[in-house]
Amino acid sequence: MKFLAELTSLRNIGKELERKLKSIGIFTAEELKEAGSKDAFFKLKLHYPNVCLVHLYTLEGAISDVEYNQLPEDVKCTLKEFSDSLK
Repeated sequence: MKFLAELTSLRNIGKELERKLKSIGIFTAEELKEAGSKDAFFKLKLHYPNVCLVHLYTLEGAISDVEYNQLPEDVKCTLKEFSDSLK
């Protein structure tokens, strides 16, 4: 049996974000990577309207194994455009 990594094994993911991700059907690090930051954020936004751009950065950082505040500027711009399009 393949070992599936806990969400909190990823950089930037704490217990609260893990709880929210599990509530939208993302239970493992692999599932988050498969979904991608934008899809996961979109689903979170449907259930938790108060999630913000920082959550999207956090998810992308978790997937990319980068501290969310160290994401490249072009990545942050693309993510911000996506987040703004959901408003």
